Parts: sequence; C-alpha cells; structure tokens
Amino acid sequence: MATAAASSASEPEVEPQAVPEAEGEEDDAKGAGVERKVLSRAVAVDAAKAKGPGWDLQQEGVSDSDGDEEDAMASSAESSPGEDEWEYDEEEEKNQLEIERLEEQLSINGFDYNCHVELIRLLRLEGELNKVRMARQKMSELFPLTEELWLEWLHDEISMAMDGLDREHVYKLFERAVKDYICPNIWLEYGQYSVGGIGQKGGLEKVRSVFERALSSVGLHMTKGLAIWEAYREFESAIVEAARLEKVHSLFRRQLAIPLYDMEATFAEYEEWSEEPIPESVLQNYQKALEQLEKYKPFEEALLQAEAPRLAEYQAYIDFEMKIGDPARIQLIFERALVENCLVPDLWIRYSRYLDRQLKVKDLVLSVHSRAVRNCPWTVALWSRYLLAMERHGVDHQMISATFETALSAGFIQATDYVEIWQVYLDYLRRRVDFRQDSSKELEELRSTFTRALEYLQQEVEERFSESGDPSCVIMQSWARVEARLCNNMQKARELWDSIMTRGNAKYANMWLEYYNLERAHGDTQHCRKALHRAVQCTSDYPEHVCEVLLTMERTEGTLEDWDVAVQKTETRLARVNEQRMKAAEKEAALVQQEEERAEQRKKVRAEKKALKKKKKTRGADKRKADEEDEREWGEEEEEQPCKRRRLENSVASAVTAATQEDTEVAGRCVTIDVAPPSKQKEKAASLKLDMPKVAHDSSKDSVTVFVSNLPYSMDEPEVKLRPLFEACGEVVQIRPVFSNRGDFRGYCYVEFKEEKSARQALELDRKNVEGRPMFVSPCVDKSKNPDFKVFRYSTTLEKHKLFISGLPFSCTKEELEDICKAHGTVKDLRLVTNRAGKPKGLAYVEYENESQASQAVMKMDGMTIKENVIKVAISNPPQRKVPEKPEVRTPMVPRQMYGARGKGRTQLSLLPRALQRHSAAPQAENGPALGPAATTSMTTEAPKMSNADFAKLLLRK
Repeated sequence: MATAAASSASEPEVEPQAVPEAEGEEDDAKGAGVERKVLSRAVAVDAAKAKGPGWDLQQEGVSDSDGDEEDAMASSAESSPGEDEWEYDEEEEKNQLEIERLEEQLSINGFDYNCHVELIRLLRLEGELNKVRMARQKMSELFPLTEELWLEWLHDEISMAMDGLDREHVYKLFERAVKDYICPNIWLEYGQYSVGGIGQKGGLEKVRSVFERALSSVGLHMTKGLAIWEAYREFESAIVEAARLEKVHSLFRRQLAIPLYDMEATFAEYEEWSEEPIPESVLQNYQKALEQLEKYKPFEEALLQAEAPRLAEYQAYIDFEMKIGDPARIQLIFERALVENCLVPDLWIRYSRYLDRQLKVKDLVLSVHSRAVRNCPWTVALWSRYLLAMERHGVDHQMISATFETALSAGFIQATDYVEIWQVYLDYLRRRVDFRQDSSKELEELRSTFTRALEYLQQEVEERFSESGDPSCVIMQSWARVEARLCNNMQKARELWDSIMTRGNAKYANMWLEYYNLERAHGDTQHCRKALHRAVQCTSDYPEHVCEVLLTMERTEGTLEDWDVAVQKTETRLARVNEQRMKAAEKEAALVQQEEERAEQRKKVRAEKKALKKKKKTRGADKRKADEEDEREWGEEEEEQPCKRRRLENSVASAVTAATQEDTEVAGRCVTIDVAPPSKQKEKAASLKLDMPKVAHDSSKDSVTVFVSNLPYSMDEPEVKLRPLFEACGEVVQIRPVFSNRGDFRGYCYVEFKEEKSARQALELDRKNVEGRPMFVSPCVDKSKNPDFKVFRYSTTLEKHKLFISGLPFSCTKEELEDICKAHGTVKDLRLVTNRAGKPKGLAYVEYENESQASQAVMKMDGMTIKENVIKVAISNPPQRKVPEKPEVRTPMVPRQMYGARGKGRTQLSLLPRALQRHSAAPQAENGPALGPAATTSMTTEAPKMSNADFAKLLLRK
C-alpha cells in the first residue's frame, strides 16, 4: 500500500509536464493554462467516475494523446465548429449567468450554505482555479466543511501541485481539514500523500509524525481505525532496514492492545510476520482488548443497524464511555457523534462542558468551542460558553472582542438571546477593570459598551423582533450596580434607576425593593425614604409588602413626624387597595351567581324535557291506534302526500301529516308522490335496524385496534375498500364499519390487527387521501377512562427548525411550495393544512433540517408574493389554548330557557306543528332577539303563558 501511495502521490508532479504549451506565450499565462487544464481534467475524471467504470474519457474530450494530436484536434475544431461546440458555448454562458447570480446572492447573505456549495461546483466545472480557491476559502472561514468537500478540494490541489511550495500548500490544507471534524478518510489521505514527499528533507519524520497524529486522533475508532494502523505498518515494512523491524513490532503491539474490529486477523498476521514468539505481555494486552471489544460491540452494532444521524444511539454510547472515564475514548465518541449530528447544539454543549471541566487543555477546548459556533451560529449558549472559555484560557482581548462582534452578526432567533450575549460580554469587561483607580481605559470601555448595548437593544433588536428582549432592564440594573458598588457613583446609579422605572417597571414591588436595597447599601436614608414613598404610591402587585418595609424603616430610623407621615400614606393606600379588591370580589361573586342561576335554569329545562318524554311514551300506544284508524278512514287519500315534507323522527306522525297537508293546500302546489303510511315507514325503519349488525367493541383489544374516521359517507362497502389499504401494515383480523339505524355508513370504523406493531404502523396512514378526503387514523382509546388523551400528533410548542406559512392561495400545491422552500435549505417535511373535506385552508408547515436554514427562510420568504397572494412566514410557535378561569362579563339579558347562551341555532327543529303554531299568538322570545320590557309587558297582558303540559295537550288533541 505504501508503494502505491508513493507512486500516486508523486504522479501529480509528472502530469503537468505532459500538458502541451503554446509557443510565444508568457510564463504566467502558461502556468494559468496548465492549472486550468489540470482542473478541467480533474472535473472530467470525477464526472467519468460518477457515470460508471465503462465510460470512456475520450467521450468527454479528455485524452492522453501527445501534444501534436491535441493541437490538430483544436485546429480542426476551430476551422469547422459543430453542434457540440455551440451547445458547449450555450452551456458555458448559462453557467456564467448562474455564477453571477450566486455571487450576488452571497454578497447579500454570506451565510447561505447551499449557495456556497453550488458556486464552488459551477466554478470547478468552468475550470476557474483562482475563483474556486477564493470561493472555498471564503466558505471555510464561515462554515466547517464536510469530509466530501475537503477531499474534493484536496484532490484538486494535489493534482495541480508541481513543486515543493505547492506541496507545503497542500500540507496546510490537510492541517485545516483535520481540524474541522474527526474524519479517518482525510487522515488516511494525509498519510498517503505525505509518503510521496519522503525524498525531501525531513520527509521520513514528516510521514511518521502524520501517522502518529492520525493514530492519536482516530486510532481508537473501532470500525475505521484499522485502515490507519495497516497503512502505517505497511509504510514501515516497505523501508527494508534492520533498524525498522522494531518499529513494525511496536506498531503491531500497540494495535493489538486496542479493541478494534478484526483483531483476530491482525493477531494472526503478527504471528505469521514475527519470527520470534509473541511476548506474554502482548498476549495479555490482546486478551484484555478482546474483552473490552465484547463490551463495546452492542453499541457499535446498534450504530451499524440504525439509520443516520443515530443521535439516540450515540447518546447511549457517550453515557457508557462517560461511566468508564477514558478521556481519549470519550473525546473520540463525541467526535464521531458530531460528524453526523453537527447541527445539534445540545451535543456541542455537552462536549464543551466535559472539556471545560475535565480536560482543560487550551488548544483542544478552544478548537471545539470554535467549531461549535461555526456549526450552530444561531445558538447563543454556544457563543456564551466560547467567550467564557477564551477568558478562562487567557486569550487576547482583541480576539475576544472580535469573537463577540461575530456573535452579534450570527442571527439569533429570539430577542432575549441578544440580551444574554451582551450580558456575558459586559461581565467580561467588568472583570478587566481595576476599580481601585478612579479612572482607567478599561472603565471607560465598560461604560461605553453599556451605552452601546442599550442603544443596540433599542434600535437593532427592537426593530427586528418588535421588542427589546429586556423588559426588566437587566443590563441597566447591572450598570447601576457597577456604578454604585464599584465606582461609588450613586448619582449615575439613581439616574439609571429612574430610567428603569419610567419603562413600565414602577408597578412591580420587587423592582422598588431592588432599588431600595441599593440605596440602603450605598446611598443615604433620605433617598431610601423617598424611594419607598414612591413605591407605596405606584406598586400595584404587592403593596402590603412595600408598606411593611416603609414602616419598618421608619420604626428603626425615622422620627415621630416621619412615622406619622408613613402611617398615613400606608393606611390611605391600603384602604384604596382594599376597596378596589372588594369591588372586584363583588363583581366576581355576581358573575359566579349568574352562572349558577343559568346552570340551575338549564337543569330545570332538562328535567321538564325529560318529564315530557315520559308522558309521550305512556301515550304512545293510544297514538298508534289513532294512526291506524286514520289510515282506514282516509284510505287512499293518505297515499297522495305533498312534495315538501321534512322527516322528523321525534314528532307525531299524524300531526305533521295534517300540518303539511294544510300548508300545501294553501300554497296551491301539490304533486302526487307514493309515500308509505307512517306505520309502514316505522316498520321499514325497524326492519332495517334489525337487519343491520351491531358493532360490538372489545376494549381489551385497543392495543391492536385503530380508529379510522372522516371517511366519505357515500363510501360503498367500506370494509372491502379499506382492507387492501391496511393489509399493507400487517394482517387484518377484522374491519368493523359503523352504520346508522337506516343503514347509512357513518364515516368511521374500527380496524383490528393481529399484532400490535401492525397497529402502530397503521397510524402512519393518518391524513392519507381516500376518495377525496383525508382519512384520520388514531389509536383506539376509551376517552371516558383517559379524558386527557389527545389524538393531535403535531407539536404545539416552539419549533425553531419549522416554519408556519399563512396567506397561501388555495390553488398552491405541495410540490409548488416545496420548490420555493428548497431554495433556502433542505426541506425534511412539508404539510398543507386542510379541513375535514380535504380542502386547503391556505396554511402550511415546513420543516427544515436545522434552525439556521429555517431562520434564513423566514427572512427571505416573509412577504413573498405567490400567485398574487402575499404570504406571511414565521417560526412555528402555536399559541397556548388557555381555559378562562373566570366567566366573562356579560350584560344582563333575557334568560334563554330552551336553547342555551346562543339561542336557537339554524339547524334546530321545532317539534310543534305549524298548524298549532298559527293558533298561538304569543311569539317565542327565545327564538328571536331579546325583547324589551315594554314589549314583554304588553305581550303578557294579551296572551297567557303556556306551560309544557299545555303544549303536550295541544299535540295530543285531535
């Protein structure tokens, strides 16, 4: 392997010499042409690899022929341009326009990760070496590059390295690459490339240094560390010297003492290679490593079986390593986890906390903090920890200030984040000041920074978030404490507290007591008394506490006159407060009483309805006999019914028939329709009810059953249509659709599976479109036993990586919106909100890969016009639904006896036949607007009130 690596590493030094050079050109132009041609060749080779091993490079215009043949091809191409050349020109022009667009977009927002990647790709395709280098350099300053981006950059630079200076440049790139992430492949590439420079001065020491650092970094990697060990051993074995044999022995022994996959093969290879018997100490270390490997295998196998990013598996692995306590292995497992979870702030915080408290190695700690804020720049906790770590390790003040300025431009999501980062930086500046001096440069810097912080929060932050993020004036309080306690400048402190109180904090007792304590410690009694007197007049949350503090102070230090004034003010204030509280209590009691009266009234109405139903049941037999007599008496006349008849299941059939017949005779419009007599209709409904099987639900099988709802009522044979859909999740035991008494499908059913995992998998079919409606699939839970169970499966809290979009046109499809959102980051999920009928509501939720992409999308998409609709975009933070503790204040209204607070709804039906309604002259107040007092009085004199019993007699009267 080492020989092959040496040949491949030295190959770029020969390759540029084969590039044909035009005569008469300047040396600089020659170099640029060579570099451009080599870069174009590298791009062509990458494209050939992507297209497959059978692709011929000559099809892409890449040939290994000599210079004369290339010149001949170029001259023939110039003399007779073909379609391919015209197509290439069009493609090149298109790429140039796209490059200009991307550069302009990056000039507006330099933190657009996807734009950086696309710009580098296009510049590399065009062969623009200098621009590619600049683009990569700019991106690497803002973001840590992934393993793929670094390897692509390194391969391009290796292919263009022509002398020792270029090799040193590549070495520097490797050093930057291994600092971003712990990547075994980059370390392996680094070691193999360094083998190519073994002929230079100090080349052997350089190779060994690289491999030793690689072993320290990733040698413990259980799945990928083996390649580093083998490459190092093969390199040492290739150097045929007696003195080198001991080095190979040492490498074998070190490797066998570490738990790695395929340790048995390495041990067998060592036995075959070594001419001497293996020492006992090596065997003991090997056996110990095998035992350790058995402990680690469950965690490694869990990682191999899980899908990326495997955060839960890595967390379990980290917990295991933390219990063992090996710093090298703990660091490695953190680095492995961060390769796939680099955008998880909590993981970075946990890693940096471990380094701050346990290892405390300056370079390592600062490097991890720097990488953390580059990966998650929107997380204020990472910036705060970074500033504290820099101060802890004695970093220069200029670097700390520059880091703080970078943090301000990181784009935090909440206004309070800016308050926190300002507070951390101000604390750092305070610790730099020597307050034993009356004036110093550090003190002036601290005061000017306090002023700048207040202006920044008032202007920049408030303009962006519509709030300063500091309603309690924490920064101003901190400044006042510094002036009072450390600078002995109470005048400035009082000015700051006056400003704090004028910003809406004068009504809080704790703010006044904080100011009082400051005056008590560093001011005088006069200002303490003045502050407490103002507090008594202004405080509205806990006035008793403030009054008690004032009286205590006067009892201890005040004169009799001061005591009298304090007692008078406190008594007056407390009397006024008690009066206000009594009024509020009376008002609340009145509301409670009104609510109790309405509840009692509703209870009485329900009792009357229940009594009326009982009376109807007792007379049911007599009514049925009367119906049969009417049928025999009228004969066929009953078969000719009017066209407008409304079915009322709970009304009396004979009364409804008479009323509707009278109405239609007056209207003069009557159509002959064959309608069965009421008794036959009842018999038909009863037969349908008997024929329809009842759905018996077994609550013991809820774990293997799902509840399916919102299905179309018009669905024929729902069991047949739903079975193929749910059988994809597992074996279906039974599908139980629910029907009404008339045999109509009610739009929901129960699906019982054989296994519980099939039921859990079926929940993923929720919101699936079935015959034009979204089908709801939820767990089968008895809500009477679990009243707090909620089927809603989406989060109702703040999600910083998810957007809420409103104002969308109803015609906007999911694909159209996804194309718009993809321009600002990786879209993991997109959901259009629909009603129960499947119609769009103009709302959508878009989930991005991380918080940074979501915040960028908010700034770019908010206010965008889509199909003449201006949309609103915000971070998803649904408002909490609060249940009011107190009843709402309502004006006195006429009691609504029968229909609740909202009166009679439009869909409610009157059980009183219209024929009987005409005979009654008394209007129903509960079916219309509230009547005034005069109208109520006149009506009561004209017609007496009728009770429910009177209405029952009218219904039963022939």
